Amino acid sequence: MQVDIVAPDREVFSGEADEVYARSQDGDLGILPGHQPVLVALRPDSAVRVKVGGGEQAWTVSGGFLQFRDNRLTVLADGIDGA
Repeated sequence: MQVDIVAPDREVFSGEADEVYARSQDGDLGILPGHQPVLVALRPDSAVRVKVGGGEQAWTVSGGFLQFRDNRLTVLADGIDGA
């Protein structure tokens, strides 16, 4: 699935991923290719983890939104820390 993670000042990640994990206001969320469409508010100071092959990248977001639709996941973060 295509994953795009953006903050107000930069694009943080753009590429294909196998899995994405995040913490919404309602609890933990795991997204795999083919997941049902979803739009959730992200919990401040929580991690967004992207798994590609055997590796993983993670960032801490200070809130924002995650949308998954048509095998494309977008994170619009209020702010972001991490690699």
